[in-house]
Amino acid sequence: MFKACFLPVAVLAASFLAGCQGLAPGASAPSAPSSQAGLQSINHIIVMAQENRSFDHYFGALPEYWAANGFPAQQFDGLAQFNSPAGAAPSIPSCNPADPFSASSLTVQDCVFDTNHQVGSFHMISMCEENPSPSWDETHVDWNYADQIGPVSSTFLGNGFAWTAAHDARFTQPPLSDTDGIRAMSYYDGNDLPYYYFMASNFATSDRWFSPVMARTQLNRMYMLAATSHGHAYPLTSTDGQLKDKTIFELLDNNKISWKNYVVGPNPTPLDGSSFNTFTYASSHSQNVVPIGEFFTDLTKGTLPSVAFIDPGYSKGLDEHPGTEDSAPGGSVQLGSQYVSTLINALMESSTWSDSAFILTWDEYGGFYDHVAPQKTVAPDGFAPSDLPPGDICARSTGPTCAFDYTGYRVPLIVVSPFTKRNYISHTVADYTAMLKLIETRFNLPSLTARDAAQIDMTEFFDFVNVPWKTPPAPPLQPTNGPCYMDKLP
Repeated sequence: MFKACFLPVAVLAASFLAGCQGLAPGASAPSAPSSQAGLQSINHIIVMAQENRSFDHYFGALPEYWAANGFPAQQFDGLAQFNSPAGAAPSIPSCNPADPFSASSLTVQDCVFDTNHQVGSFHMISMCEENPSPSWDETHVDWNYADQIGPVSSTFLGNGFAWTAAHDARFTQPPLSDTDGIRAMSYYDGNDLPYYYFMASNFATSDRWFSPVMARTQLNRMYMLAATSHGHAYPLTSTDGQLKDKTIFELLDNNKISWKNYVVGPNPTPLDGSSFNTFTYASSHSQNVVPIGEFFTDLTKGTLPSVAFIDPGYSKGLDEHPGTEDSAPGGSVQLGSQYVSTLINALMESSTWSDSAFILTWDEYGGFYDHVAPQKTVAPDGFAPSDLPPGDICARSTGPTCAFDYTGYRVPLIVVSPFTKRNYISHTVADYTAMLKLIETRFNLPSLTARDAAQIDMTEFFDFVNVPWKTPPAPPLQPTNGPCYMDKLP
């Protein structure tokens, strides 16, 4: 019979602690530094990263939600028009309207960057959008458009988002609809995403939480599992083979800490739908990669492992990824958030709630506008970018953002736990390898690379003395009936 393990700060018997942690039979629980004793109250850490949304794009309007729902105003760095005091809505250059795009033209018609033609921040009505590009080159143009035409700049202007979205729309075949890149300046609010807004407001978020690298999904998910991309700035090719770097899963196995990777099908095997498959260690540990249905079973039976990673619902349109020319109508943000709500709600309704933490983030910014610059950080290892194609911005010219010592752009974060501080906003700069640092700190494990070693351990998000959410709140239902189209704006 399952016994909920709500652990006080006091020192507990090692055998009892081992049972609560879900350690392998006969294994001893790693001792924790006394300064982190409160963290021993958490015995299940659940990590999930949805797809391709920036902080401003999703949570820039949080202060508006707070004002409408009785939450106190506090320091917060969102979209300027919603901050207190309110500022002017941001705007950035788009395409010169004198050079319109024609899909029937036989000549290349790239977006002509025009500082006199600004596109402002706007509320997106459709729950589905065409995909902007968050790839290595585009992230550097988003940093400063001058990177496209000259040496890589050390000055962040954040003025290239619309240009890169327009460029990508025009060169995609067939071309996308938004050939002026206006979608990059869109945002959603609490009416669109009431579940996320409720959870971020009642529990905790951060306005200084970044993806690990200025590149697209695959590279950031390498960091999420191994705190490095092993010198890759672009996704692995068919000739690269899997990475041999140690992942958090191997580190857990080495220390007899239980884990599972839950995956949404359909695939020939669950491993085919997992980011873990990037690494050689996955080949011999596929038994730990299981269908998402086991997550709900484990909650019911009280058999949730010490560490759980949940991959997005890629194959079922539940990952919140913007649409592409191959997806119709594209990933609805409401369908994705409703799916996530089923996972978190199931945890809150289970006996496992009392000693768990669910960390929800997004893997990278997706090409959507964010006004805060990527941050200087620690390179994970000695690898420089090794796969830059000829003509790439950082192949033509070096610069401060051309290595792996800058984060990516800000992404949303929600920390859900009985121990999460109420209505808490962190302002501490971190990238989401801090989730690895949390796991390592909780289970007294070494770091994987210099990057996760440099991160915060996330204990600032928790109150282990007062336990703010012994009884979890009742969140609203997440609607899924918002309009979904990609052939027009907004």
